[in-house]
Amino acid sequence: MCRNIRTLANFDPPATEDEIRASALQFVRKVSGATRPSRANEAAFNQAVEEVAASAHRLIHSLEIHAPPRNRDEERRKAHERALRRFG
Repeated sequence: MCRNIRTLANFDPPATEDEIRASALQFVRKVSGATRPSRANEAAFNQAVEEVAASAHRLIHSLEIHAPPRNRDEERRKAHERALRRFG
């Protein structure tokens, strides 16, 4: 998975629309191989971002999760510790 796409489910507070859209944009960029589409492909690129964002929103809000919500600061700290171990 692309390192910039983050887990959005089961957080308190829940993921915002901006976070969901940013993840969708990153996903479409990765799949298309383009950070900025050409003018000819811009409409298709933007449509794909909107469709992925809508699907992600539906998924995140329809999941039945029985675990306690995760804390963003704690998850960030754990990721930082993993990066330190991995990269020194």
